[in-house]
Amino acid sequence: MKKKLFITDFDGTLLKDDKTISRQDIKTLELLKQKKIITIIATGRSVYSFEKTLKSLGMGKGGSPLPVDYVIFSTGAGIIEFPGLKLLCKKALSSSDIIRITNYFDNKKFDYMVHKSIPDTKHFLYKSHGNHNPDFFARLSLYKEYALPLEKGRRSFDPATEVLAVVPGNTDMGLIETIKKDLSCFSVIHATSPLDHKSSWIEVFHKDVSKAGAAGWLIKKLGVERQDVVSVGNDYNDQDLLSWSGKGFVVENAPGSLKKIFKTVPSNNQCGVSHAATESGLTE
Repeated sequence: MKKKLFITDFDGTLLKDDKTISRQDIKTLELLKQKKIITIIATGRSVYSFEKTLKSLGMGKGGSPLPVDYVIFSTGAGIIEFPGLKLLCKKALSSSDIIRITNYFDNKKFDYMVHKSIPDTKHFLYKSHGNHNPDFFARLSLYKEYALPLEKGRRSFDPATEVLAVVPGNTDMGLIETIKKDLSCFSVIHATSPLDHKSSWIEVFHKDVSKAGAAGWLIKKLGVERQDVVSVGNDYNDQDLLSWSGKGFVVENAPGSLKKIFKTVPSNNQCGVSHAATESGLTE
């Protein structure tokens, strides 16, 4: 019997706007596992942030675990088995990489954060250029116990998972393409902020980091063919995965440009994950 694989994004896809997961979507993931279909979360969150949310849902340690087999986290910078949390692979930026990226962001006057390498990703250095940037400061407040200001003139860094710039408001897609071109030796991922749902997060990783890249690594390990992968997402940072998969779906709350490319299922608040599983033929 051919192995099959189902991947869902987390925020805005499996996770509803009220920060809960619908019982129907949990049942769908349970059913997929019962049918021996490999289930995966692919999230931009760090392991720490992901576990924190699960704990708030009663799915952390001591609770009933989310029924998935693997978690691709930090947009593909790492992969863990779940719920055991065994680290399978990770990617990191070097000190010289970080210097190049931060210099570029400084020239653009972007506010940014430099997150330490896995497994210490929750710790980060930050720099503000004094912009009106509520989303940046909201994120800083959320993780203030792990944040330190970046010293002026710093010329050496420990390895990092990513450098994250927060650009307030709706960012012109032309600017995103310019950044990707200017930093073409890295993986530049554009995502809509999960905090204010309008600011742009420009995440810069090691050149081999992406959700699709991590999924490709996993299918080789697991012996799954690419055409037997189904994925569902809601934002720009899912596009590479959706294009790569045998079947890719977006939920109704995705940007209009993505809904023009991929088949659309109901929103994250209306069990879009379950609909993607059904429309792909994995469930009835």
